[in-house]
Amino acid sequence: MPTTMKAAVLYGIHDMRVEDVPVPQVTSERDVLVRVRSVGVCGSDVHFFERGIIGKYPLRAPTIMGHEAAGDVVEVLDEACGLQPGDRVAIEPGYTCRRCEFCRSGQYNMCRDVVFLAAPPIHGAFAEYVAWPSDFLFKLPDTLSLDEGAMMEPLAVGLWAAKRGGAGPGDSVAILGAGPIGLLTMQSAIAAGATRAVVSDLEAGRLALAAKLGATDTIDASQTDAEASIMELTGGRGVDVAFECAGAVPTLQMALRVARNGGTVQIVGMPAEQHPQMPLYEMINRELDLRGLFRYANCYPPAISLVEAGRIDVASLVTHHFALAETPGAMTFVHERRDGVVKAIINP
Repeated sequence: MPTTMKAAVLYGIHDMRVEDVPVPQVTSERDVLVRVRSVGVCGSDVHFFERGIIGKYPLRAPTIMGHEAAGDVVEVLDEACGLQPGDRVAIEPGYTCRRCEFCRSGQYNMCRDVVFLAAPPIHGAFAEYVAWPSDFLFKLPDTLSLDEGAMMEPLAVGLWAAKRGGAGPGDSVAILGAGPIGLLTMQSAIAAGATRAVVSDLEAGRLALAAKLGATDTIDASQTDAEASIMELTGGRGVDVAFECAGAVPTLQMALRVARNGGTVQIVGMPAEQHPQMPLYEMINRELDLRGLFRYANCYPPAISLVEAGRIDVASLVTHHFALAETPGAMTFVHERRDGVVKAIINP
């Protein structure tokens, strides 16, 4: 094993450097060393690159970004974990204390002691190697590529959104925002039984992909009043579940208006504004349920199964690949949505 590896380290806004860093060591806590092969560029990586902060996580010291990862096992500290060198795994990027009330009840995404890849000061996976706990690594079937393995992380968000939103058989849903998370939330809602999926976005290419992946209706919000279109498509009733996936206050407010009386609005995106105006009386009078979402829990096994069974297509979202040395440029490429990019993958 080498003692150093290449990694893309973020020093500050627009200051990412690919440099040599020490290879992480396996320990009693992080007992498996993984050779990283595929890492998705997430919106959160781009936010850190552009703003230096997300929510309560400011960039205070140089940090390796990247958390949507898959790779090959190269070293195992305890063979009893069931993994061995050569196994191909998807990395669930947040491990928890396993002891608190949330972990013991299965709500481990609520654990206050979560250690999450690329949430400063924790180093992430834009690197050649990652050391990680075996119970947060999931073997990939031979039929899935490592790129698809990296896509298990955003798919987990989509599955959790569909579950939190309560999408079920026969439901109508609206997906406001057709980025990677929106497209995976749409597919997850359909897999849960939704029979009408209306997708709104500003980009024609993403809407075409949404239609390919199962959307029953698409709305180009740059050309059409999306709210009026959704209400017209549903005969004035509104949808059972409205998913806000754009991370913008206007679409969140629209989601509240296009949900049916007694319906659900599921927040999936993260608006920059922390205290937006909300139509409280309308929410009360119409008995709307507004639900938050924080990462996911217990979603990797069903995510892998759904992709293996052909029920959800993650491969079609991967539009661009970059070498590790190209990671700084990839941040700008994704931020500016060049060349119709949907999901870019870094291959260290």
